[in-house]
This record gives sequence, structure tokens and C-alpha cells, in this order.
Amino acid sequence: MSGQGAEKEPDTPLGDQADGGPADSDQPAQEPWAALRDLDAHAPKFDFQGVNRGVAAQHVIGDVITGGKIENHYNFGGFGSEPVAGEIPAETLEHLAEDFVSEGTVFEELLERLRHDRVIVLMGNPFTGRRTAALMLLHRLGALPVRALDRDVSPGGLSRQLTSGDGAVGQVLFDLAISREQPLREAHLLALCSRMRELGSYLVITTEVSPYVESTVALATWRPPEPAAVLASLLPRRTTPDRARELLALPAVAEFLSQERQIREVVQYVTVLAEGVPERIAGYSLEALEHQVQEWFEEAETPVQLREKAFLIALAAFDKGPYALTAELSDTLFKALRSTGDDTYQKPIPVFGTHIGKRLQKARARRYLADEETEWGPVTQVQAEFHDERVAPMVLREVWTGHPAARPALIKWLDGLSLDGRPFVRTRAAAAVAVFALTDLPSAMALIVERWAGARESRRRLTAVSALTLAHRIGAPNIPRIVDAWSTDVQDPKRCWVGVRTLGLIGPERPAEAVDALRAQARHQYDKKQQPGRIGAGDEQVTDELPQSVALLLLSKATDAAMTALLPLLDGHSSGRALALDGFLTACEHQDTNQCPPLLAGTVWSPSASSAVSRFLQVALNDRRTNERAEEVLREWVRTADRDPAAEKAFTELLPELAAGPRDAARLVHLLDTLQGPDGRPRPAVAERLRTTLIRPLTHI
Repeated sequence: MSGQGAEKEPDTPLGDQADGGPADSDQPAQEPWAALRDLDAHAPKFDFQGVNRGVAAQHVIGDVITGGKIENHYNFGGFGSEPVAGEIPAETLEHLAEDFVSEGTVFEELLERLRHDRVIVLMGNPFTGRRTAALMLLHRLGALPVRALDRDVSPGGLSRQLTSGDGAVGQVLFDLAISREQPLREAHLLALCSRMRELGSYLVITTEVSPYVESTVALATWRPPEPAAVLASLLPRRTTPDRARELLALPAVAEFLSQERQIREVVQYVTVLAEGVPERIAGYSLEALEHQVQEWFEEAETPVQLREKAFLIALAAFDKGPYALTAELSDTLFKALRSTGDDTYQKPIPVFGTHIGKRLQKARARRYLADEETEWGPVTQVQAEFHDERVAPMVLREVWTGHPAARPALIKWLDGLSLDGRPFVRTRAAAAVAVFALTDLPSAMALIVERWAGARESRRRLTAVSALTLAHRIGAPNIPRIVDAWSTDVQDPKRCWVGVRTLGLIGPERPAEAVDALRAQARHQYDKKQQPGRIGAGDEQVTDELPQSVALLLLSKATDAAMTALLPLLDGHSSGRALALDGFLTACEHQDTNQCPPLLAGTVWSPSASSAVSRFLQVALNDRRTNERAEEVLREWVRTADRDPAAEKAFTELLPELAAGPRDAARLVHLLDTLQGPDGRPRPAVAERLRTTLIRPLTHI
């Protein structure tokens, strides 16, 4: 695979790459069959079920009504992200103790360890309930009252905060900041243990997983109870046991538990279930996801770092793709985001960052091994995906509509991806733009798609085709209207080429309209050639693309309807006749060498298809412009029939229809008599068997 193309600023003309190297404007566009294959192979399977497509960042941009809805912003344990130093009220501890669930955890082991050592460092991931566990260890031990220490302290200076005379027996420090500059060492822990014995107190420290902890420090790892156990334990306390069993058996609860969940979400769901409102019970899973995505991108006191925000966006674009690729391209986005508002910002990006496991845990994602199809065959790679497939489009929607200041950096990043030599990267860039178009079509078209459609680089134009196609697949509005207008454009050949190529991809849903638009453009190109003056390269590309799109229609699920729409063109204007014949022959030429050609195979089960194929072939064989090409199609079909019994059966049934008269039959017999095998090998045996089906018409000459 080739490397990533360089980027361009969104407000500059799309042409040469940013590093001054030549753009790919002289490269031919990717063959439509290969483009369609890449699109189907690499397009993400976005799940928009239940997603409010017009709502993002707590703003309503469509006609979605949210009146009367109560937003619950929940922090497990009742504390914000940065606790205030001071005594924790006894009633707060009692309230937490009533609902604390230790089933399936190592809580009892940690309790004994704290009793013996007097100091314990509780390490765990965010939103796993480690802070509540810290308070419950002190509460269960009877170390009351409990004083929360100020977290704005280094590990080495912590022991100086511990003073006597305040009556506190339990001490807790939430979220100790451990860093390269302030690591946690064994000496710090020994000093704390000595100090706690002097004071007759107990200390629990919570912190995230960090590489800056000395290996000799004995850490205590906290893992939360299973969400199902929390629901089963807490719900009967909010309602009756019988009602709790009914609620826990609901399909919505099973769906909620099927995804990775944070403890704070589970506890909040208990309240939702106890309220018993069916709509809220069914919709809470989606509501929790939307709140999580908004939380990722808001500026809080302890925000997700900008580099990790860039990774979240890249993971949304490349969900279920290679982790290394996602991380690589997320740093490219990070660079663009970091320089937003200051193009001279050149601080280097750290070479080594967050560990893959911690990074994916914060993103609520997972890694796994899977085979990825490449041009060299399948390759096993480490892939990354969100636990919930609804998150990816939700992240893209949130960033695009909820944080407009990020748009210049996003556009610059996507411009670079649209030139990447890897089809997977270009397809996923197109998919991201498709999501933007779903929620904000005017902006997506004006800022990205229209620019790509008018670019000199064929890769960018092809990515515009993919963006329009995927936008239509996921339900973005007005895409057929846009494509119809572009495909009949007589002023801008580049945009017209994008429209014509896209028609072949989305046309199967409306084949008659697609054929009519292609016919109109074919007539325009014909009239233009009759006028004096040189035909530009752009018009030549459009002319070459027209039959390719017809062929895509003929080989789609709408074959019969496309045939019906094309047949009248054979008796109409020469431009329409040429379009129909060239498109038909292009479709005939596209085949797997070891299988029956699709159009030939269709003649077996569809009488209308058989009649249409024979009509097209008869006209093509009797047209001086196309007869040699049509004869070569028949030769290839015979060679395929020699390898495939299904192709032989279909061709045997079709041949009599092609021999409308003695002259046609004689020509076909001559073709069979003079046919050579592949690579100049002897005449295939099937040619003689097929010849017998044409002997009788010749006897009447």
C-alpha cells in the first residue's frame, strides 16, 4: 500500500500536494468495478437505529421534540471529578453503604489488607466505582470520620498533609496525579504507613493505571462488580421483588447488559427501571451513549486530552479497522486540531503516548485480531472497535454539528485522507463525510463534497463519489436530486464525471431515471463534438464514463428494469444507441473467467432478459462500429462455456435467438469454426457442440 497523501488547507484550491510534490491529476480514475468492490468491502456498517439524526451537542437541528425530558447528569458516589478537602458527611457514607455492591469483587481481601497495612493504593480504570470502594473500605473498617485530602499534592509531599488533632481516623485521597515528573515510589508508601501508625489512622489512595509507579510498590487493583449483579442487588430495594423480576426480564434490560457498561450508568439505570416508564427504560441505553460522547468532547476540569479526542474521532472513522492505522492517522488529525487558530504552532508530537490498552479502555473500545483483505491477500492485524457500534456515527455527528470550531482541522484531515493510496482509508473518509451529510447536508456539500468533485486529482473525485453513494445508503436527503443535476451538468466536466459515476452506483434504485440522465449527457457530448473546437480532457472522461455507469446498472439487482429502459435507445438518436450498445458490451466484458458471465446467466431464468440480450447482440453484431467488439464478447463466452457447464447450457439456449436469419447463422458458425482457445491453444471442444445448434438454419441457405 502506498503512503498517505499530503494535506491541503480547506480554503485553498485542491491540486498539488502540500509538500510540493505532484498530485495524481494525471492518474486515470480507478476502474468502476474496483471502486465498487472497495466501497462494499471497506464501508462501515453504521448503526443509526434509534439515533436522533438531527440532534447533537444538546441542540435540536431537526424536528425532534425533547420537551419535558429530564436530563440526569450522574456522578457515582455524589462527588464531582475533584473532591474538596474536608470531612465527608456521615450521612453520605451511610447512603453509599446502603447501595454498595461487593459481590464478585476482591473487596474483602482489600479490607484485610488495609486493616494490616493501614495504607492502600487502589488503582483502577475511570468510572469503575473505585472512589466509592475507597470510602466503603474505610466505612466498613470503622475508620470514622473520613477526611478527603486535597489531590493537588505530589506523592512525596502527601505525608506532610496528614496531621493529628482533627479527629479523623479515615483518610482518603481521590485520583492522585502520578506523572513522569511526580512518580509514586516505594519510599513514599513506607513514609505514609509510618505516619498512619503514628496517627492511628487509615489511608486509601485512588489513582488511574499509570506506568510511573515504582515496580516495588504493592498496588491494589479494583475491578467493579458485574452490571447484572448490581441491577439484581439494587433494583429490589427500589421496588418490590416481584416487580424487580419483571423489570429484569425485559428485552431492553437484556440489550442494556449486552454492551460494556460503566457502574455509574448501571446505578442510574436502576432509578430508571424503578420509575417504570417504558419509553425511558427502552431509550436509556442510547441516552447514556449520547451523554458519554458529549462528555468526551466537552471542556471539563479534567478533560480528555486533545490527542485522545483526535483518537476518538479517528476511531469513529476507522471503527473495526487496524489499530496502528487508526493511531497513525489520529496523530495527523491531532496536529491539525492543535494548530487550529495558530498555523505557526509547531510543537512536536510525542513519539510515545498512552498504552493501547488504556487508550482503548478510555474510548470504551476493544482490540482483537482479524484478517484484513489487502492487495497482497489477507493479512492478520490488530483491529480496534467500539464496544457499541452506535458510538462511531454518534462521535462523528457530535464533532461536526456540536463543535464547529473543529471543522477546519477536520476538513484539512479529510482532504489528506482523500488522497491516500489505501482504498480503506479513502472509503472511510468518504463514510465520515456521509455522516456529516446525514446531519448537515448543506455544510457537508459546500465545505467538502463540492470541492472534492471539482478537484484535479482523480482520487479526490472518486472519494466524492463514495461520499455521495454512502450518504444515500444511510438515508441522507436529496442525494439523487444532487446526482441527477451533476450528471446532466454541461458546464463543469469534473462535477459531471462525479455525477455520472455516482449514477451507476445509486441508479439501481431508480434505473429509468438514471438511464434518462445518462442519455441526456450522452446527447450533450454528441452535440458538443459536432461543434468546431477541441474537446477537452474532462469531456472525454465523461464520455468514457457514460457506458461504464450503464454497465453498472445492467449488472446490478435492477438488470431487467435497466434493460427495459435501454432498449428504446437502440431505435433512437445515434448518441443514445451508442450509449446503450457500449454500456451493454462493457457489461458483457466484465466477467469472472471461471464463472458464467452475469448477463448470460440471467438469460436462463428470465425470458425477458433472454430476449433483451439477444436483441442487443443482434444490433451490436450488425453495427459496423461495434461488430468486432460483439464478436469478441461471443468468443469469450464460448471459452467460458468450455470451462463452465452452466455457461454452456445458457449459451446453447441463446444461440438460436441470435441466428435471426441464414446470414446471422452463417456468421456465428464461422465464428465457432475459427475460434481459438485461450492463449492460442486449439479450438475448444464446446465450439463443435454449439455449432450443431446452428447447422439447421444453414441448410436452408
